[in-house]
Amino acid sequence: MSDHPIFNDEHRAIRKTIRDFVLKELTPYADEWEEAQDFPSSVFHRMGELGFLGLHHPEEYGGQGGDYLSGVILAEEMMRCLSGGVALGVGVQTDMVCPLLHKVGSESIKERFLKPALQGEKIGCLGITEPDAGSDVASIRTTNQRDGDEFVINGQKIFITNGVRADFAILVTREQGSSGTSGITLFVVEKDTPGYSVSRKLDKVGMLSSDTAELAFMDCRVPAENMLGEEGQGFYHIMWELQPERLFGAISAVAGAQISMDMTLKYVSERTQFGRPIGKFQAIRHRLAELATEIEAARQLNYYVAGLINAGEFPAMEISMAKLFATRMACKMSDESLQFYGGYGYMMEYPIQRFWRDSRLTRIGGGTDEIMLEIISRQLVQ
Repeated sequence: MSDHPIFNDEHRAIRKTIRDFVLKELTPYADEWEEAQDFPSSVFHRMGELGFLGLHHPEEYGGQGGDYLSGVILAEEMMRCLSGGVALGVGVQTDMVCPLLHKVGSESIKERFLKPALQGEKIGCLGITEPDAGSDVASIRTTNQRDGDEFVINGQKIFITNGVRADFAILVTREQGSSGTSGITLFVVEKDTPGYSVSRKLDKVGMLSSDTAELAFMDCRVPAENMLGEEGQGFYHIMWELQPERLFGAISAVAGAQISMDMTLKYVSERTQFGRPIGKFQAIRHRLAELATEIEAARQLNYYVAGLINAGEFPAMEISMAKLFATRMACKMSDESLQFYGGYGYMMEYPIQRFWRDSRLTRIGGGTDEIMLEIISRQLVQ
């Protein structure tokens, strides 16, 4: 993958540096962090110190000044830590929180939140989903009400990655009494704000090492200067944010699928049945050939879309296509891999089961398959 034409020598050097870090400082702890259902926040501090959290952000805010493809490389290489939860937790910071702070944040917001976030000194989360509103962002109920130089926020958020550990949350709220897409405004809310509470840490099927929270806000008073973007334009800000989030999901999915494939190829060459390695059976070889083709097709689509973004385009339909195709493929790959492993694949001691459990979230988070199909179809049929 590193020899693809969209990557240059600088990209290849970045890839090697990140890969060496991941294999040395993250991968050895994957099992430990999965068992603990958490990973230390020091990972953010270390990655900030190395400049990995701000690869494609301007140097004036503490970034490295690289291009979008640098972030693509990080998303791919993080999957080598063998823990989707760690990759997801870091990805929320790099591809969801920080881009939004940079895109629509005031200079004050950038100084107080973006800079420390890129250094790994502050961890952020993104509060969109609510108990009764997920894909339908326009149906959120968390309210804001102006009171002088402050806004009073009330509501709940659920399924929030990094929600337990976060130092601040970007909240999607609506003006009290408004409806639909109008009146939606974003705020950056610090965790120590009175009325901000972590209701509970959620118990999940996969992505175990990432923390996922339910958050509550009760008469939470936020200064007006913490408004993110324009008042009443929050719906459009979030629609923008979801695009890089979705491609991050597609890129991570393909990287995870490739690792599943590599593990499986090694296993079928060693596992012997009926007097020969199971990889010698035509039925297994042909299935692996089909899966390898699908992985490569998904990777090429991802790279095509990433290249468009790097060139300054914003291809919403193609991003949705990439996410839909890549995440479905990754789920299929992990399921087939587990099947090749047989009974061993169902045992917790083999990491293939982790990829099987973790991959399932990719078809839900950042926009479900159904939402991706709706976005694609609306642009196809006017």
